[in-house]
Amino acid sequence: MSDADWISALERGEDPNVLHRMRTGWAVLGSTQHLPGYCLLVHDSADHLTDLSRSERAEFLLDLSLLGEAIQEVCSAADPAFYRVNYEVLGNLWNHLHGHVHARYHWEPQERRQMPVWLYAEERLAEEHRLGPAHKDLRSALTKSLAAITSEAYQ
Repeated sequence: MSDADWISALERGEDPNVLHRMRTGWAVLGSTQHLPGYCLLVHDSADHLTDLSRSERAEFLLDLSLLGEAIQEVCSAADPAFYRVNYEVLGNLWNHLHGHVHARYHWEPQERRQMPVWLYAEERLAEEHRLGPAHKDLRSALTKSLAAITSEAYQ
């Protein structure tokens, strides 16, 4: 699926990995769950953060932090080895504004836990980490948490 097709599928509500429609875009469960809880916030229209007005940037970054809050809530309840949440807004491979939100864990090797997730390279893309039926409970918990958090935050 092309990037434009993916955005269109998000707009039509046809992507099964969407967790919640945020004010500025869609919270989406990542296609790999090497580090359980990995999600993205896909902006609904911008290519660069600087394409947005300052108030729109603040809204996007707030939405990103709300997604991180939900990930922290869900992943810390599910795994006592939960460590923290990392945020990244890159745009190097895909020219559309999106943020990556990664749960990090104490069970990660120390040298990896201190480095960006991308240094796991192909290991994180292994078949056993692909999003699938085993992630039903994670998806459900994140969706529920995001609904509650955004309901409160958007008042």
